[in-house]
Amino acid sequence: MLRTMARRLGSLSSRRIMGPVTCSRAALSSHGQEASPPADMSLPMYCDRVDTPLPDRPYRETLGEHEKSLKRKEKGPWTELSKEEKIALYRLMFRKTYAEMNTSSNEWKTVLGGIFFFVGFTGLVVFWQRRFVFPPRPRTFEDEWQAKQVKRMLDMRINPIEGVSSKWDYEKNRWK
Repeated sequence: MLRTMARRLGSLSSRRIMGPVTCSRAALSSHGQEASPPADMSLPMYCDRVDTPLPDRPYRETLGEHEKSLKRKEKGPWTELSKEEKIALYRLMFRKTYAEMNTSSNEWKTVLGGIFFFVGFTGLVVFWQRRFVFPPRPRTFEDEWQAKQVKRMLDMRINPIEGVSSKWDYEKNRWK
C-alpha cells in the first residue's frame, strides 16, 4: 500500500516539475520562437572594473587562426613582438584599458536635459492649472480680511487664557 502511494506521489511530482517546462517550450516553438538555453552562472564571468584588475576569465576565449599564432608567438621573447601585436594580445585578454575605463561619459548631459525638460513641463502644467483650472483665491486670504478677522476675535475676547486675546493689551490697545 505504501509503495503504490510512493510511486503515485513520485510520478505526480515528476509530472508537475517537467510539465511547465515542456509546455512552455511547446508554446514557444508553436509561435515560431525558440527557447534560449539558460546561462550557467557558476562559470567565471568577464567584467572590466578598475578595482579588480584581473578578471576571472579572458575577454576572448574563442580564438581564430591569427589569434592562435599570436598566442604561440607570445610564449617566445617579447622583444620580437611588434607594438601592434602586443596591443592585439592585450585586447585578447582585456576589453578596455584603464584609461578607457576611467574616461567620463556624456550621459550626465542627457540625464540633466531630461530632468530640466520634465521640470519645465511640470511648471507649464502648474501655470496652466492656476490660470484656467483653479478658482480664484477666496477673499479670506487677503491681508485686509485677516486683519479684520483678528480685530473681531479681539473684540469678542476669544480664547482669553492662552489664545489671541491673552496677548492683547485692552487698556493700551496694542499687543503685549
